Amino acid sequence: MSDTPFGFGLPPEEPEDGDEGKKKDPTGGGQGSSGPANPFGFGPGAGGDNPFAAMFGSMNPNDLGAAFQQLGQMLSYEGGPVNWDMAKQIARQTVSQGTTDGSKDASVGPAERSSVDEALRLADLWLDGVTSLPSGSVSTVAWSRAEWVEASLPAWQQLVDPVAERVGLAMGDVLPEEMQAMAGPLIGMMRSMGGAMFGQQIGQAVGTLAGEVVGSTDIGLPLAPAGKAALLPLNVERFGKDLSVPQDEVRLYLALREAAHQRLFAHVPWLRSHLFGAVEAYARGIKVDTSKLEDVVGQFDPSQPEQLQDALQQGMFQPEDTPEQKASLARLETALALVEGWVDAVVHEAAKSRLTSADALRETMRRRRASGGPAEQTFATLIGLQLRPRRLRDASRLWASLTDARGVDGRDGLWEHPDMLPTAQDLDDPDGFVHHEQLDFSELDKMLGEAAKGPQKPAAEAPGKEAGQEPGQDEPGDDDPKSDGKDGSGA
Repeated sequence: MSDTPFGFGLPPEEPEDGDEGKKKDPTGGGQGSSGPANPFGFGPGAGGDNPFAAMFGSMNPNDLGAAFQQLGQMLSYEGGPVNWDMAKQIARQTVSQGTTDGSKDASVGPAERSSVDEALRLADLWLDGVTSLPSGSVSTVAWSRAEWVEASLPAWQQLVDPVAERVGLAMGDVLPEEMQAMAGPLIGMMRSMGGAMFGQQIGQAVGTLAGEVVGSTDIGLPLAPAGKAALLPLNVERFGKDLSVPQDEVRLYLALREAAHQRLFAHVPWLRSHLFGAVEAYARGIKVDTSKLEDVVGQFDPSQPEQLQDALQQGMFQPEDTPEQKASLARLETALALVEGWVDAVVHEAAKSRLTSADALRETMRRRRASGGPAEQTFATLIGLQLRPRRLRDASRLWASLTDARGVDGRDGLWEHPDMLPTAQDLDDPDGFVHHEQLDFSELDKMLGEAAKGPQKPAAEAPGKEAGQEPGQDEPGDDDPKSDGKDGSGA
């Protein structure tokens, strides 16, 4: 990834087939040219990192019109806080560049699609014996990196827009109120530039992440359309390249993780909104460093938009050190850990007796999730938040303890409501949580059983109770053979 993620140097244009890495070079330099391409077509080598500076330096006059046309499109953007058209374009172009190890995107062939479909279907069969949640996969797909970009962008939009909105509003608030009317055009231009810069950043991050992910749920959030279990064959192969593990085992293990995530998100209806809501709540607590913005606004030169770029890149916003913000962060980190811990526990249970390399693959995945890659680091800079389950191992141990103490049904029953899930404090003492919750659920079962039987009435009072029911008294249930409520069906 570029050292300046907010830079406007666009990678080479993606080939129309998106497969063979045959790039068109808009600078005319051919495949042998290096570094990011010059999107404005200025003189040779000019503007790779900062095309705006090159605009006023060595410039081919013949390209001046095209340069200002593209700059005008950037400044005239009037959409939301992020220019998602730009994000999509740059993400696909980043994918077409390939990864740092030279791996190029390629179309998924019939044989690879068949292998992915077989692995995901077999994974679902194995999971049937280790979880009470049924299959959540309506269809199975094998994606190229470019296809993953297309499918995941709507989820990224939901994730990033709240943070970008905070920055956009701050850009208009740094000037005194009496000056805002006079500076309206400038503020509008800055917001358009901010949207373009976020689009650039997100596009590069998504494009880079597309070279790393192996499925649709790698970061613990559902990035694909509901019910689609997906693997990226090219990245699955790269994942197992240096593990000395048969490729079939690698594919099956990753298919188990993907299928387990799908079950969780499909059959815990509140989970998706709970996770994204936690991100949004966290974003609402972010404060923008207005002093840094004030310096940028006061000295803003339209010919040097890299001033805004530098401010964003250096970290213009930080989480507020308030109880509410800490609670939002703890809620999100705990939820991510619980999701990943549950997946880790059930996948290991399904794989340990079937895959000889289950332990090695489990540890590799744990370390990968704990450390994160360069794209995840970029998102951490962008939204001030690391989407990693910091307490994955603690959560996995807790779910395993729950399985031993209460069985599969008892463990998975905790997903019925967010208030039933373990808290961050419970991850510190999993045995205490298991013991405490076991007692609570026994009492709850007793109460529910008594409620199901209906109110116990003396025989002499039963006939007259219904007509003269006292306020606050339990209403007669349909299960009461002496209740006229049984006629509610029209019988």
